[in-house]
Amino acid sequence: MTNGKQILIIDDDTVLVEMLSEQLRLHEEFTTVSAASGAEALELSKKDYYDVIILDVGLPDMDGRGVCRLMRRNGVRSPIIMLPGADADTTLDLEAGASDYITKPFRVGALMARLRAYIRQHERRDATVITIGPYTFQPADKLLLNTAENKKVRLTDK
Repeated sequence: MTNGKQILIIDDDTVLVEMLSEQLRLHEEFTTVSAASGAEALELSKKDYYDVIILDVGLPDMDGRGVCRLMRRNGVRSPIIMLPGADADTTLDLEAGASDYITKPFRVGALMARLRAYIRQHERRDATVITIGPYTFQPADKLLLNTAENKKVRLTDK
């Protein structure tokens, strides 16, 4: 197994999960973890960091949009790509906190292109450092450094 980007796949369709996992691992740039229910997904997202989360809208125990909202409330900042059916209202996915969506059925190549794009975008955002005079601000870490006096200030969301 490689040390690729970690993808969390949340879907109760075991055939789809196995196919996606196989395709993602085939390229040796991704590793996958899967969950078949919203509750399991919430537990996994609390315990580990995932570079991208692929989330089905229809889960057996709860709505995928609700899972997305709870993940965002719990501080998950990873990109979340929702998998709604062709007749779903995709604006609800985005309003729930999803970064994007790709409707079922989909082409694996299109999903992989989106995964790579969101990983690149997310990595750049987390690596942002702003320097003004003696101060260095790291937004992702909520940290303000005064390099002249060698002081660190932890910031809150407010």
